[in-house]
Amino acid sequence: MDYVDQMNASMGMNGLLNIVIVLICIGGSWWALQELNFGKLLKRPKSVQSTLLQILLSVSVGYQAARFIIDYYHWSTWIGGMF
Repeated sequence: MDYVDQMNASMGMNGLLNIVIVLICIGGSWWALQELNFGKLLKRPKSVQSTLLQILLSVSVGYQAARFIIDYYHWSTWIGGMF
């Protein structure tokens, strides 16, 4: 296997790992947001719009958490280049 094939395989695995991390974080944020009492914040907490709002909040919070984890991992691997 030449260098280009190795690099493509590495990038593919990295992409797959990033997707898995993002999906896990979105699922975790959905699970955590279930503890919020949306009934006190929204007019109709059982409406489609309320559910969509919960999904969008889960995606945005989960994505930001995943970006932090992924960035932290990359930063920690860069530190090895200092020594």
